[in-house]
Amino acid sequence: MSDSLDVVDITKLNALAAGTNKKNPRIVAAGLGGVLMGTKSLVDVTAEQITEDSSSDLLEKDRREAAKYAKTKHISEKPWTLSNWHEKINWLNMILVVMIPVLGLFAAVYHPPQWKTAILGLILYIFSGLSITAGYHRLYAHKAYDAALPVRLFYAFFGAGAVEGSIKWWSHSHRVHHRYTDTPRDPYDARNGLFYSHIGWMLLKANPKNRARADISDLTSDWVVRFQHRHYLTLMVLMALVVPTLVAGLGWGDYWGGFIYGGILKTFVIQQATFCVNSLAHWIGIQPFDDRRTPRDHVLTALVTFGEGYHNFHHEFPSDYRNALKWYQYDPTKIVIWCLSKVGLAWNLKTFSQNAIDQGLVQQQQKKIDMMKAKLNWGTNLDKLPVWDREEFNSKAKAEGLIIISGIIHNVKAFIKEHPGGQALVRASLGKDATKAFNGAVYAHSNAAHNMLGTMRVAVLKDSDANSNTFAVQQDFLDKEKTE
Repeated sequence: MSDSLDVVDITKLNALAAGTNKKNPRIVAAGLGGVLMGTKSLVDVTAEQITEDSSSDLLEKDRREAAKYAKTKHISEKPWTLSNWHEKINWLNMILVVMIPVLGLFAAVYHPPQWKTAILGLILYIFSGLSITAGYHRLYAHKAYDAALPVRLFYAFFGAGAVEGSIKWWSHSHRVHHRYTDTPRDPYDARNGLFYSHIGWMLLKANPKNRARADISDLTSDWVVRFQHRHYLTLMVLMALVVPTLVAGLGWGDYWGGFIYGGILKTFVIQQATFCVNSLAHWIGIQPFDDRRTPRDHVLTALVTFGEGYHNFHHEFPSDYRNALKWYQYDPTKIVIWCLSKVGLAWNLKTFSQNAIDQGLVQQQQKKIDMMKAKLNWGTNLDKLPVWDREEFNSKAKAEGLIIISGIIHNVKAFIKEHPGGQALVRASLGKDATKAFNGAVYAHSNAAHNMLGTMRVAVLKDSDANSNTFAVQQDFLDKEKTE
């Protein structure tokens, strides 16, 4: 009979986390839509490869990778030159995210919007924006709640109009981001700079050696996700450009306005707002829950992202349907989800316990306090002080201004003239044990006095019951005084 414990199989767990332990249906986006979903090389990785990288020393891994790519470096690893810069660019994303919006801005100069068109653009912006935050992000990427079919269809259609990829692609990338935050496998690694995390990661070709996977079997089991992914290109063009153009054109004769403002510029604003979650939310603000990684909380980011700006909270409690906890914090996405639940269109809204949330707050506050405390002089620890016998103390006490308090010898010579109670009290105590007097028999000293006393320690009296916690000694003395 063996008493040894079973050790978890890391490779098996990585397979579970990546979803490679089971056969997932392969959903192929038709035509150009498949290209818009990213390259297969970035997700073509096994659990064994992930485990090997995770278990190996990072420096050693870097050396191996450097040797591996010494002769055949990926374009992303090569320095920028006049002859290769165009090879580094993801030109499809460059066209969709930069060039088309620039053309839209130029067109807007020559075609001012009608007020009806401006309202249409705003409505479509809200619909598509919430489809990303409430749908792609909180419903699909994090399963923070469940939603009825009409809601899921709404997210699928208007989410396609945001031109940010399909639910399947977007959610998978985001799960990888959470699994590998602030590492080379993070698709929009904030450590690579603000520009990179905001938009550079889309405009530049990614290095296949940083490929990663996350389990999305729950997404591929949803026919809405499968349908949207297969027909993403059609849905994207339809919802991003055709619908706003036709609504404005057939409704009030402003075809160009619908195309420019309801289509191109609306999409551009949504994209930039979403990108701010990857960039600003990792760069500006506070970290009330954890400062080991880059996510931060800031109201400015929340204002431009439909409430996704409380990102430090989100990374600590990712499956919580809320981003903002306080009533005054801006999180319209939370309100929309809550309202949907009240009319039966959403349910199983997930929240972390307030105890777990408060634990995170307290732990981070304690960490900051400990860091502040480490910078201050609290006096030498008793185990590092020399031990003097009474004879040695008596021989030095008068000349050096020594007093015993709680079994610890203190040098108070420099403080005699500063003592708020007068010099006489201190001088009368030199060379003596002043524990009782210090702790309340004459004065019950303040916290500041105890802290200052700690910085004056020079030795410990031999065979004494030395106690550096003079606060507790004083409190015990005062408690006894009350009971007597």
